[in-house]
Amino acid sequence: MAESNFVDYVKIYCRSGKGGKGSMHLRHVKYQPNGGPDGGDGGRGGNIYLRGNHNYWTLLHLKYQRHVRAEHGGNGGSNKCHGTDGKDVYIDVPCGTVVYNAETGKYICDVMHDGQVVMLLKGGRGGLGNYQFRTATNQAPRYAQPGEPMQEMTVIMELKLLADVGLVGFPNAGKSTLLSSVSSARPKIANYPFTTLEPSLGIVEYHDKQSFVMADIPGIIEGASEGKGLGLRFLRHIERNSLLLFMVPGDTDDIKREYEILLNELANFNPEMLGKHRVLAVTKCDLLDDELIDMLKETTPDDIPVVFISAVTGQGISELKEVLWKELNSESNKIQGVIVEDTLVHRDKDIRQLPAELTIEGEDDIEFIDEDDIEFLDDYELYDDEE
Repeated sequence: MAESNFVDYVKIYCRSGKGGKGSMHLRHVKYQPNGGPDGGDGGRGGNIYLRGNHNYWTLLHLKYQRHVRAEHGGNGGSNKCHGTDGKDVYIDVPCGTVVYNAETGKYICDVMHDGQVVMLLKGGRGGLGNYQFRTATNQAPRYAQPGEPMQEMTVIMELKLLADVGLVGFPNAGKSTLLSSVSSARPKIANYPFTTLEPSLGIVEYHDKQSFVMADIPGIIEGASEGKGLGLRFLRHIERNSLLLFMVPGDTDDIKREYEILLNELANFNPEMLGKHRVLAVTKCDLLDDELIDMLKETTPDDIPVVFISAVTGQGISELKEVLWKELNSESNKIQGVIVEDTLVHRDKDIRQLPAELTIEGEDDIEFIDEDDIEFLDDYELYDDEE
């Protein structure tokens, strides 16, 4: 069986670079017998960043990259030579990637936009050379600072597809057929359950050259939120959709009951999904006559828009686009999007404190001083090259 190219979950180890040591050096030249200290500072270690890239749509490029390491900073040298800074590492991820700490499960950040850059791990600062510690009363300091240690963490990256409309339904409900009829996407279509094994995206054209994105995920079955079928693995892909389009075949025994089963599975997986706008599409209506459709309208839910369609014949497709576009641009849906966006902004603010929280177990923090605070030497760990 061929391996799928759709990878939406990876676990990788990341390590930033450690800072270089400051140099403890005294200048000795024949024309300057009392040269004094001239040890340079160490270079900083490389940082690790996450960067949104719209050219990627899966995490396949990271599947076999189990370790990401940034360069260490170079040590300082004589003649006040500064150590080289470690090279930063940028990890390109598709938009919609969520990152968690693999050990604690703590949320770290969302990468939502193309070009968005988030610092994952901060490199250690370089140690100060003995030149920085010279004073009027201590003109030949014989100590310097070590570099700040590196930071390391194993992270889990999950991709959640960014789409306007997410298709929700049981296997063989006609989701892939609908996506192929309203967009240029060509998902696999066959007359057996679980034909769709990976999500698909399609761009649906609307009037006046406007469009919206529709996402098709593998079929959900009853108990999917408990791990049955394929639905649990892909349910997270509709968490980011602005609108959910439920699809139930017209030849089913009880349309309202199937809709409630789907809704219950989403609620069990993430109760926040119940706050999204919903539309119900009754599919395969080319098998029904007008009288039967009128009878089925009386058994459908009353609290959401219902459209009877046939993706094969095109029946109701224009009406469905109208309803979807109206719901996507409704004022209440825009307010919901603003609330979600505000939440993500606050998350980004919190994540700026991440480097301060990541302390390597078993190692003490090494404090660093600014040039203006050199008189407080006793509070800092120093090393002596002559010991």
